[in-house]
Order: sequence, then structure tokens, then C-alpha cells
Amino acid sequence: MPHNDSFIQAIQPKLTEWRRHFHKYPELGFMEYCTTYTIGQELEKLGFTLYVGKDALQSDSRYGVPDEETLQEKEIVASASVDDRWLADMKGGHTGLVAVWDTEQAGDHLAFRFDIDALPITEAEDEQHFPSKHSFVSKHTGVMHACGHDGHTTIGLGLAHFIAENSSDLNGKFTLLFQPAEEGGRGARAMTDKGWLNGVDYFYSGHIGIQDLPVGTVAATTKGFLASAKLDAHFNGQSSHAGMKPEEGRNALLAAATAATQLHSIPRHSEGISRVNAGKLIAGNGRNIISDRGFLEIETRGETKAINAYMQKEARRMIQAAADMHQVDVEIDFVGETEQMICDDSLASYISKVCEPSAYIHEVIPVARVSGSEDASFMMNEVQSQGGQATYMLFGTHLPDNHHSPSFDFEEEVLTTALDTYIHIIKGGHLLD
Repeated sequence: MPHNDSFIQAIQPKLTEWRRHFHKYPELGFMEYCTTYTIGQELEKLGFTLYVGKDALQSDSRYGVPDEETLQEKEIVASASVDDRWLADMKGGHTGLVAVWDTEQAGDHLAFRFDIDALPITEAEDEQHFPSKHSFVSKHTGVMHACGHDGHTTIGLGLAHFIAENSSDLNGKFTLLFQPAEEGGRGARAMTDKGWLNGVDYFYSGHIGIQDLPVGTVAATTKGFLASAKLDAHFNGQSSHAGMKPEEGRNALLAAATAATQLHSIPRHSEGISRVNAGKLIAGNGRNIISDRGFLEIETRGETKAINAYMQKEARRMIQAAADMHQVDVEIDFVGETEQMICDDSLASYISKVCEPSAYIHEVIPVARVSGSEDASFMMNEVQSQGGQATYMLFGTHLPDNHHSPSFDFEEEVLTTALDTYIHIIKGGHLLD
């Protein structure tokens, strides 16, 4: 098998090109029509067996799917650059794809998850921001790759190229999951429920950044990812003239505002980390109108499933109490979730061992502490429930600004570090089994 260095040196220009393309044209969850098509076109040329649309996703297991009008609007825009056959398969927000390569040689079944969606953030355009300076800032106002998923997608394509070019020297089966709608914990369960993790021996995923670490640093496992729940609350009241008949109004704005503030008074749990956040509030009609509508996006998190269940129960109670206080109705929609996940410690020593020859990996840290949430948890837990092993890695890079900020960026050299990590994992043959 060719040495990794020659492969990575040859593909490096493509890694930069792919990353900057995806960054320039970001798409939100379940609307990654052009992104999915671009990935699919590349993988088709390599000879992967592809599964798209409802063949890749369990439709009714998706969370927080955009409304039909929004989806149709995005599909019309995408039709200018996406083949009709592909668009038909993805219709209704069935984005993302699964790519399978079977070497037909006895060996392990390895699965890899790469998330592909962006965030509803308007990107910074000052000269200090690397994408702006190098002319690949987002072309879609209000949408940005502010978490590194453009890099994750790129790493997945690089790994696909390695598998295709070296298939005769590999054993086993490889499943690459290009997952939509990771943000908000909305997409992974749909792929999991479709059965793509059945029979998988080893599952690997990871994230660029999270911690500010030097390029060349890899954390082989992570600890601290929290279970979470995502809720949308719709408050419905009665509008009225604020000066002449305020007593006949039922103020949904005040109900939403009351809920937003009081949610943060939920007592924290004594048995572990717990979180709540009111992240978005929309309400009101005008300064002289008692508002008849309010909308609130919130999330809860917990170190365990039980702690998150407590936080979610209390959040629902607070929301209902705020509605009752202001005599308005409220509907609460459950629009996303993640589970607690625990990496297999044995994979830390395996990853450290197989990556020793790498020219791009300078240090493998056994474990890194984190405190976010990840819907890859569904995939990991499914693999482990069937006797397989799983881990979630971090790939070090300097971070000029926080994840989910308008100035988020990463050092592009991390792409080669991450790709080389996955390649060594594949080539290692799981010697520690």
C-alpha cells in the first residue's frame, strides 16, 4: 500500500478546494441539497454504492424538519445546479447520503460519520477573517459554516478517495455517513433508525476544534458530551388595542418573555451537569398592540439521560406556568435530541499505536474533556448496543473565535491531520482486537 504521505500530498489541493467550496455555499439542516449533490457526484466517480433520500434516512425519525414552503423554496433554488433525479430523491428535506464500499475480503465493518450542515449565522466579512480575506466567505446571507462541518465533509471525501484508490489492499467493509442536520440534534437518529449501524464493528467520528489545540494534536476519545432536548414553544393569545382595551388582550409576548427568563431559575441537578438556554424569542405585532403571538426556542442538557429528563420536565413546567400566568395557550414541539455517549477507552490505545508513523500527527491525547452535545451519540450507542466499539475524536487547531460565532474559522492544515488519522485507523487493521 502506498505511504500515506504521497497520497495526502497529492490530495491536499483538493482538500483546500472542497473546504472552501462548501464554506462558500453553506446550507442549513435538511436543506443541504447542493451539498449532498456535490458529495454524491464525487463519490459516484469513485465507484461507491450510494443511498440517497429515503434510502438513507428514516423519514419519520427526522426532527425539526423545515416547513413545506421553506423546503420548496430551497428546492427551486437548488434546481439550477442539482440534477433532477437527485432533487427528486431529496424532495421534502431528505438530504444527506450514505456511501458503502465492500472490499469483499473478510474483515471488520467500519463506519464513519461526517456532518454536512451549516448554522443560521451571518458571517463576518472583515479582513482579519480568513475566509473573507481569501474570498470564500459565505454567499448565502444569514447562513454560515460556523462549526467546522465544511471541514468534516471535506475529510470524508478525502477518506473516500483513499478507500477507492487502495481498495485492493484493504479488507472488510466501509460505510461513510454524510449526515444532515447535526445542529439541533435532528439528523443522526434518522440514519440510525434506517439501520445503517447494524452489524458495524467499529464506529468513528470526530470534530475539528472544540478545544484550542495545536495542529497535529488528536484526542482519541472524549468525555463530557451531554444528553440534550430541543423544544419550540408557540404562545397564542388575543390581540387588542394597548390604549383603549388592554384588559381584553392576552399577551403572548409577555408569556414568552416570562418563560425565557424563568427557565434559567430551574434548580440545577445535584448529581451532575445540567444546562438550559433560551436561544431565540420572536414576539409582537407593534408598539400599540397587545401581542397575540410569541415563539421561543430552548434547549436543555444533562450529564445523563435522567438529568436531562429532569431539566426537560422542569422546562415544560415553566413554559406552561408562564402561559397560564398570562392566560394564553401554548404548544410545545419536541424538535431535536441527543443522547449521552461514552467512548470505548480501548480505542484510545489503538489510535495512538497506529498513528505513531504519521508525519502529520504529533501527539495523540487519550481523552479530552468537552461539554457540548452530539447526535452522533445515537450512532455510537447503536453500535455499542450490538457489541461493537465506538469513539468520538477531536482534531486540534487554533481557533480565532468560538464555535457558532460569525468569525469562527480553523487552520486548514487540520484537514490533513484528521484525514491521516482516519487512514491510519483503516490501515491498522484493528491490531489490538
